[in-house]
Amino acid sequence: MSAWQIALVGIAAFCAGAMNSVAGGGTFFSFPALLAAGVPPVAANASNSVALWPASLSGAWAYRRELARYKRYLIPMGIVSFIGGIGGSLLLLATQDATFSRLIPWLLLFATVLFAFSGKISAWLRGADAGKPNNSPTALAGQMVVSVYGGFFGAGMGILMLASLAMAGHDDVHEINAIKNLLSAIIYSVTVLTFVIAGAVSWPYTLIMLATATLGGYWGASIARKIPAVWLRRFIITIGFMLTVFYFYKTL
Repeated sequence: MSAWQIALVGIAAFCAGAMNSVAGGGTFFSFPALLAAGVPPVAANASNSVALWPASLSGAWAYRRELARYKRYLIPMGIVSFIGGIGGSLLLLATQDATFSRLIPWLLLFATVLFAFSGKISAWLRGADAGKPNNSPTALAGQMVVSVYGGFFGAGMGILMLASLAMAGHDDVHEINAIKNLLSAIIYSVTVLTFVIAGAVSWPYTLIMLATATLGGYWGASIARKIPAVWLRRFIITIGFMLTVFYFYKTL
């Protein structure tokens, strides 16, 4: 690794950690930085998942009290998330770098659009009246789709899961966020384990990113109340669309 590569992934991971703690969208910084540093696409995606994994665990732990009364409901949803996460990560490992390179702009576009409209989705969720939460086949199937997507790419998974949980009958935004954090942690944990066992992680870059993303998370949390979230979201959306255009251009 050269000095500029270390600086690039380190700064990008710091920004990703900060953005995730404030408004989300950190993958738009860390994943392209790994690609720019020369990490192959599949390894870059795997390494990015490992680097940002601790944040998902801390998010789930923060909501442990709210989740305690949903143990019976969460068991089947957790199992589905576990299986889907494995499926998505194995699908990524089975995908050739050239194929994944062609998918990158479409995945970034999809994630950016999801992020851009997440505010409207959240407003819809707050006004939802879907009744009692349930583990219907439709709800479990929806969570399976979200989990496979999360294991394969991850960016925008949270927005997809919000919609899936709303369809499962949840109408309280804090309740939805708590369950989303737990299920996301399950998905990320199993994908990280799969990537590590498969040897798909670029450890020199990942260790740097783990350290700087953690620092960025703490820093982001400390300034979260000082910077208007709307401007951060607009910045992330702009970066997402710029990167989408760039990678579409590269695939021409």
